[in-house]
Amino acid sequence: MLTTPHSLCDLPDIAARLAAYRSGRSAASDLDATLDAVEAEGQPVWISVMPRAQAHALLADAQARLDAGQDLPLFGIPFGVKDNIDVKGLETTAACNQFAYHPEESAFVVRRLIAAGAIPVGKTNLDQFATGLNGTRSPYGMPACAFNDAYVSGGSSSGSAIAVAKGQVPFALGTDTAGSGRIPAGFNNIVGIKPSRGLLSTQGVVPACRSLDCVSILSNTMADGLAVLGAAAAYDPEDPYSREGDWAAVGSPPSNFTFGIIDGRTLDRCAPAVVQSYRKAIEALEQLGGTAVSCDYAPFEMTAELLYAGPWIAERLAAIRNFAATQPEAIHPVVRDIILSAHQFAAVDAFEGQYRLAALARSTAEILGQFDLLLVPTAPEHPTIQEMLADPIGANSRLGLFTNFVNLLDMAAVAVPAGRSEHGLPLGVTLIAPRLSESMLANIGDRLHRTDAGAALGAGTIPLSATTRVPNIESTNTVRLAVVGAHLRGQPLNHQLTERGARFIAQTRTASGYSLYALPNSAPPKPGLARDEGQGMIEIELWDVPLNTFGSFVASIPAPLGIGSIALEDGTLVKGFICEQYALEQAPDITHFGGWRNFLAASKPAATPITA
Repeated sequence: MLTTPHSLCDLPDIAARLAAYRSGRSAASDLDATLDAVEAEGQPVWISVMPRAQAHALLADAQARLDAGQDLPLFGIPFGVKDNIDVKGLETTAACNQFAYHPEESAFVVRRLIAAGAIPVGKTNLDQFATGLNGTRSPYGMPACAFNDAYVSGGSSSGSAIAVAKGQVPFALGTDTAGSGRIPAGFNNIVGIKPSRGLLSTQGVVPACRSLDCVSILSNTMADGLAVLGAAAAYDPEDPYSREGDWAAVGSPPSNFTFGIIDGRTLDRCAPAVVQSYRKAIEALEQLGGTAVSCDYAPFEMTAELLYAGPWIAERLAAIRNFAATQPEAIHPVVRDIILSAHQFAAVDAFEGQYRLAALARSTAEILGQFDLLLVPTAPEHPTIQEMLADPIGANSRLGLFTNFVNLLDMAAVAVPAGRSEHGLPLGVTLIAPRLSESMLANIGDRLHRTDAGAALGAGTIPLSATTRVPNIESTNTVRLAVVGAHLRGQPLNHQLTERGARFIAQTRTASGYSLYALPNSAPPKPGLARDEGQGMIEIELWDVPLNTFGSFVASIPAPLGIGSIALEDGTLVKGFICEQYALEQAPDITHFGGWRNFLAASKPAATPITA
């Protein structure tokens, strides 16, 4: 049965609202309309509603600061908050009545948004203790898909996604440890931004897996999500997992980018509508200038399995250990079984899990070095509520096939709509790249979203074409680096770049006048590059390395190699690998091969013919 969503506001996005408020439109009237709709919707989408007087007091304070000349990039914008994130004046329940408490102050991220002029209007429903990807595990009811109430909404940020899809708020906060900000976005035709770990503070958030948790942003457009990210992101000294970082460091993608696609064997496990949508997304990205690169998905899936089948499940117990020990009967039965299964793991298992993750991170880094981003379906299928209730563990586990690995590998992701199924249900894809790649992902994601000429916002009728596009963002705080040997894509030290958030830009050559030498006794084998008036033009790769990780990269370079300036064939200068002269005196000159890859290929022993 299709629901009939309503849109509160005739203005399509945050930019249009801000322009209207600057022109005299009443933000107070819009706030009242929002509160009316939130109160009318109630449970199961909303757990609690901000008292009207408190909401208007926040708006009045924002107006006073605006009048005093402060820049408020989200002035008057109402938003929802997942009910495992503290908001002063509202109870935090984490979807568990007996666990509920009244916080003394709002979470750091909520305070940041209020400081930017935004107004929290209520707390949204979730899978209890943020444990689930489906939206059926809450005593406050089960929010259904905004397009068909027989299907799950996706979780755990279920209420936040529905509130945005129905047009009740322009954006809402969720959390995302295993896909909780991406699955509900995909199931409800909205955008989900899962920022890099530590970019948004989790101070004031009820933990799920504290070392992996992220606050996520659900919105109708990518530009709205970026506006929220820009206001919310800041280093928080009170959060030990907060990290310095510039989400715009990578900038917009080059005109010709590469993207990884999953192998056919993995894609065959998806529903037919998902397969069709995914293939159309691949074609759309190719039309936008992308080049598809097939990759082995197995290492990513093995990483994903660690989150619920490995010792990280014990971190969920750590988050509510005392409560689970004293009031286990208060926990949703499915959630309780999952969390209490942590007792099977010992400290030894935790260390072995870390070792396994480190090995998989190395394997996946080599794969990720072959392209700029990875494209996956957001979910392999969209189950009905009845299917989920009949198989709560198995059906939920299948939903995490393309989401569970992302935080374990310290990556960023954005989920975008990608059409509808034959039953009218939303379909989605997710773009994933190393940490601090949000601006690049958002730029490509927005362009991909807009390839659907008939796309509308959420479950409403406002056309996506009426909204603000994501602008091109210049790379900030990065160093353009030329690599020539063991740091090339597919080579043994490439992980030292990808682990630091570096992004491949292009393959090119040096200017004439360089020579390349094979350094003896180097492990792994490495070349030495020298500008010695030779005639060579040596094949190299250009990478953008975040400035805040460049120092540690340089520190890892052993003698006789170092970083200097290299001239490219177009005459520009970039930083790159150079070699001290003493090390080249006994090194074979391999300049005639034109590059390290050609030398390695020529050096491989010939295959021994098979004889009868």
